[in-house]
Amino acid sequence: MDGDPDDRGGSERVDTERESNGIVATYAETETERFLTFERDGRTAAVAQNRDGYAMVAVRTAREGEELERYYGFEMALDHVGERLGVSPRDLPVPDPAADMGM
Repeated sequence: MDGDPDDRGGSERVDTERESNGIVATYAETETERFLTFERDGRTAAVAQNRDGYAMVAVRTAREGEELERYYGFEMALDHVGERLGVSPRDLPVPDPAADMGM
């Protein structure tokens, strides 16, 4: 992924993956956005945040997918992701670099 162009602004800077409870979470950054993408049993959901200090986070169907909702809090976004994937938000593995999203 490193150095590949991204449709939403620039090249990849970080790529961290974490797996738990059958859910794979991938965190990545571009020049303009931070992404946390979740996949479980073929279903996906992504949380995106603007890197320019805009604290709202967006939930999308996938990293480059349709935006479904915007939230002021990361935990509210994770609730939405949990609903999409059919799991408790507490079961979502959040890589350390993504822990401060929405702040």
